[in-house]
Amino acid sequence: MKHQDFLVIGSGIAGLMFALDVAKCGSVTILCKSEPCEGATKYAQGGIAAVISPLDSCESHIADTLNAGAGLCHEEVVHYVVSHGLEAISRLVELGISFDKKSLSQSFELAKEGGHSARRILHYRDETGAEIQRALLERVKAEPNIEILPHHIAIDLIAKDSHDGSFPEIIGAYALDKSSSKITGFVSRVTMLATGGAGKVYLYTTNPNVSTGDGIAMAYRAGARIANMEFFQFHPTCLYHNKARSLLITEAIRGEGARLLNIKGEAFMQRYDERGELAPRDIVARAIDAEMKRTGADNVLLDISHREASFIRSRFPMIYAKTLECGIDITKEPIPVVPAAHYCCGGVMADLNGRTDLPRLYAAGETASTGLHGANRLASNSLLEAAVFARAAARDCSNRIKDLSLEQNVPEWDYLDTVETREHIIVNHVWQEVRRMMWNLVGIVRSNMRLELASKRIQAVQKEIRDYYWKYFVTSDLIELRNIITVSDLIISMAKSRKESRGLHYNIDYPEKDDAKWLRDSVMQQEP
Repeated sequence: MKHQDFLVIGSGIAGLMFALDVAKCGSVTILCKSEPCEGATKYAQGGIAAVISPLDSCESHIADTLNAGAGLCHEEVVHYVVSHGLEAISRLVELGISFDKKSLSQSFELAKEGGHSARRILHYRDETGAEIQRALLERVKAEPNIEILPHHIAIDLIAKDSHDGSFPEIIGAYALDKSSSKITGFVSRVTMLATGGAGKVYLYTTNPNVSTGDGIAMAYRAGARIANMEFFQFHPTCLYHNKARSLLITEAIRGEGARLLNIKGEAFMQRYDERGELAPRDIVARAIDAEMKRTGADNVLLDISHREASFIRSRFPMIYAKTLECGIDITKEPIPVVPAAHYCCGGVMADLNGRTDLPRLYAAGETASTGLHGANRLASNSLLEAAVFARAAARDCSNRIKDLSLEQNVPEWDYLDTVETREHIIVNHVWQEVRRMMWNLVGIVRSNMRLELASKRIQAVQKEIRDYYWKYFVTSDLIELRNIITVSDLIISMAKSRKESRGLHYNIDYPEKDDAKWLRDSVMQQEP
């Protein structure tokens, strides 16, 4: 059993910023299921949205966010996040992030992306996330109060009964050391869930392999409320090529004038939305999906070759290099692209301080549902949300850490009568089955029949894996499979319940919004 004041599960922008802010108040352990640098933050290309230009305003950013969220954003949260944007940027710069600046000037170079009415995206070339990850990790590794444990995957939260008999208190988590196969209990005064998203629920995704919804699944099993899981954002433009199946092509490339063409070379976005290529992501993704079905093609084309070659190479050096490795010169030819699962707008319900329903448990970043995104995330608001709520949670728990006890009598992990399995093929088979089912039946466009089929199958799979879980030793693959099944069930259940189409949830049997009945969050909580 290991004791620390703060346990952070996840090493992206939310987890690392939180850890740095609370390290002055006590010991911190960060659990990373892979290498500390691996996670969605590293792969964020476009940038972070914030109002720093005199030509922009908080009112404009708020309006853009509310418009993208299709009526489900919590206005007080949107105001809070946008108004704290400059503070978050200042902190990131203080921590060593080098955002691009205009030549011959010290002012930041600002990009524009779909859904934004002004240039407000700070970026570092087309590798903003990698730059943020680099700088934060450097600072974390230099902090003596912080310990980073790579290749430790959390299994479940440790709970104890609360004093008032309501929600259980979270006092840490059990985690598997993948290198030794040993399971250790990590006991803490405060636990921060910052495990990122759940894109690996789907067959095609821009997310890295670690994005299996672990924090959401663990919190749900512990009794926390989960909200709005039916709103899963599909990024419109993922490279369609067998050499790079998960390479995201940043929204910013459309902000710089790239056009979407069908396989015949025809521009088509104006037929679907007057904003064309700069429409919000849900509209662009559905337009691409519809165009592919209409033409019978496997992909569409994204063309920026009309811009100067030197501009393309300097503004998008990573995309230029990666696509060139695949034999595509984007200065001369279009990029074949398809939509792919990208961002989970739902998650563990958290308030303005990052607190969840469960005492001592906080959540930030893509794991959390704060009310900022509503039914559809506005581009580049995710890094901003993670930074703002990481800081808010750090302030909140730093003020109360001394009043929280560090439990001493926590039982070690009980292996029960489990044995080692030789049937690893079962886990791999179910993993592929669930992801393909989610892609085919619970994807960009849904229907009652598809959702009903998905619901019946996920219930059967849950029982199969539940029985398997209690018979055999816990492995990393089994933990992740258990979690993607839980998250899939949440997505399907909330999608079935919402009898309308709104934002990222589109059901052909209910093609219109219904504000009278559905202008509210979807919420699920596991029965005790």
